[in-house]
Amino acid sequence: MPATNTAVAAEFDQHRSRLIGIGYRLTGRIADAEDAVQDAWLRLASTDRETIRDLTGWLTTVVSRLCLDRMRSAAVRREQYVGPWLPEPLVTSLDEDPGDIVAAQDDLRMAAMRVLHELPPDQRLAFVLHDGFDVPFAEIAEVLGCSAAAARQHASRARRAMADADPPERVPMPEQQQVLEDFLAAVASKDLQAITRVLHPTATVYGDSGGKARTARRPVVGVEKVARFIVGLMEKYGDGLVENIRPVLVNGDLGVVFTGNDDETAAPRVFTLAVRDGRTAAIFDIVNPDKLTRVPW
Repeated sequence: MPATNTAVAAEFDQHRSRLIGIGYRLTGRIADAEDAVQDAWLRLASTDRETIRDLTGWLTTVVSRLCLDRMRSAAVRREQYVGPWLPEPLVTSLDEDPGDIVAAQDDLRMAAMRVLHELPPDQRLAFVLHDGFDVPFAEIAEVLGCSAAAARQHASRARRAMADADPPERVPMPEQQQVLEDFLAAVASKDLQAITRVLHPTATVYGDSGGKARTARRPVVGVEKVARFIVGLMEKYGDGLVENIRPVLVNGDLGVVFTGNDDETAAPRVFTLAVRDGRTAAIFDIVNPDKLTRVPW
């Protein structure tokens, strides 16, 4: 009998947040994650529930396979993507419950997600499923169509790449608040030296526009280059770049949304910082309008 009754639907809903969390980590897009979860529900609804012994494992496998197809297609498309590629930001108001997908999830911080999405699809999937969701390698191997040993190797390589990249860890919110305030004050001053003082020696700007708005077309690396880039933005867009912002949470970290200028000389954007040693170590500037459709402006 098809699994379309209310009890099965309620059982599925208990897994929805976890499945969307898996899908977002794998694809970097909420819409892709939601589509995979919806497809999983349709497959479950047409399957005899009694034939599924482990619903958690069954749903994880289905969603992971669907996402893997999207990941492999996206890997080809990203070769033509203009500039750096960043995941779609998860933006919530400061006074809003960020929900199960974001709350207390350190691996969702933008610094970690950026590195995660530089991994090949098979490595990313093995790492996310095993290290993030405790999925056994035998089940991961089934999704990837390889041996358990090969799945273990994929995860090991991903783990090593993440460690080598060393994305800044999430710092407590009061420290984030102070660093953001210092950064914005320095930016507002348009003083090159003031800006360099609030930047970590490894400071980098990652701008994601997809060629559809203005930001850095490649990573801007180093204190001096980052400071000059920021001063250049201020000279182009004026004080409105700082005046028309609102603090928000971006993937669980403090960030801001910029609604754009009235004269449309500056596009709406979301940016968040990564902190290291009390200073700004990375700036993630997301201006691709395709990735901002869910932002609560």
